[in-house]
Amino acid sequence: MSHENNIPVRSWQTDDTADNLQGRHRAGLVWHFVFQASTLVGILALVALLLNIVDGAFGYAVLDYRVDPKSLAVNGVLLEDQSKEQLISLLQNNLSSGAFNKLERDQPFAERSTENIYQLVAERIIRYNVQITWSLWDSLTRADEIKAIAANEYPTDELRFINWLNTDFVTRPQSSEALTAGIRTAILGSLFTILITVLFAFPVGVGAAIYLEEYASDNWLNRIIQTNINNLAGVPSIVYGILGLAIFVRALEPITSGEFLGNVDPTTANGRTILSAGLTLGLLVLPIIIINAQEAIRAVPQSLRKASYGIGATKWQTVWFHVLPNAMPGILTGTILAVSRAIGETAPLVVIGASTAISFDPTGPFSKFTTLPIQIYQWTARPQPEFRSIAAATILVLLTLLLTLNASAIMLRNRFSRRW
Repeated sequence: MSHENNIPVRSWQTDDTADNLQGRHRAGLVWHFVFQASTLVGILALVALLLNIVDGAFGYAVLDYRVDPKSLAVNGVLLEDQSKEQLISLLQNNLSSGAFNKLERDQPFAERSTENIYQLVAERIIRYNVQITWSLWDSLTRADEIKAIAANEYPTDELRFINWLNTDFVTRPQSSEALTAGIRTAILGSLFTILITVLFAFPVGVGAAIYLEEYASDNWLNRIIQTNINNLAGVPSIVYGILGLAIFVRALEPITSGEFLGNVDPTTANGRTILSAGLTLGLLVLPIIIINAQEAIRAVPQSLRKASYGIGATKWQTVWFHVLPNAMPGILTGTILAVSRAIGETAPLVVIGASTAISFDPTGPFSKFTTLPIQIYQWTARPQPEFRSIAAATILVLLTLLLTLNASAIMLRNRFSRRW
């Protein structure tokens, strides 16, 4: 007689298994909450940062001036309506000959724009002064109180709501006065520097990645090279600044100053030029580009390489026509990250010798320069609150520039994107 019907049927899910499964579900819910909370904290921190920056870029300010602009009218023509020649005449009549000649040496008046000369008049003759400033939040919530303070404590001065981030601020050159300061020279310096950085680091980094992934054999020398590339990605940026000072500014001074091309500009004879800065930042981001390019090349399926070899393609043809095009989205992603780091660097440029006070635009790779991070660093270090306001406005411009460059690079990456 069979006893099969008497054998108890046990479920595959025992009590221990059920408890273990419930425990894993609970752990998953906990970690899901932790991840959501960390994301929320990051978003809140970013929003708080942006609000703090915007809060400093707008607000009420009490202004006075040493010379009334109305007193500078010529034959009934107000200062803001005067011609370039009239503004130059005002400078010549109100400045000492030494100060006027220095401005001429910095940049001839014939080459200056009317806006630039007007700014010199405001800076050197009118000399606006900021007595006190308020943040955007205070200006919105305490407007009546602020007007009462200005009327009682500064009865002869002007209370004005100032938008520090405006078109004039972006298009004016740098100035020692907050009200007449601009960031045009810094924007051009940043763009020139990043252009040289990308032109140097991108081809060198991609070429190095192709060699290490496609051609280099697995020996002790190449392993040492790979280890050092990984380590260099974490080296502090100030070290790259010292390296750039030793190599590009001093050792290669005849090249980076433009002397080998006949450039005899005394202001750039020491090699502290855009070219030196761009090459230094290129060294800084080179390991990042190499590592990301290697990962992108490594992600290309081996089947594509084998198919290419199968139809008679050479090693280089396989790399150029199959591996590199399919790896390009990942390579460009790494380049975006590298450019994002380079455009915000300050320490290497301080060591290289970026100017903190420059009133003329860079005209090429052998020009003196300043950049947006350098301007932010300089203005936040000053004690006057109005300079912190223009520093906040400069931060907003830098973020806009960074997002624009990143968006352009992402569009380019998507253009080259391929799916397999």
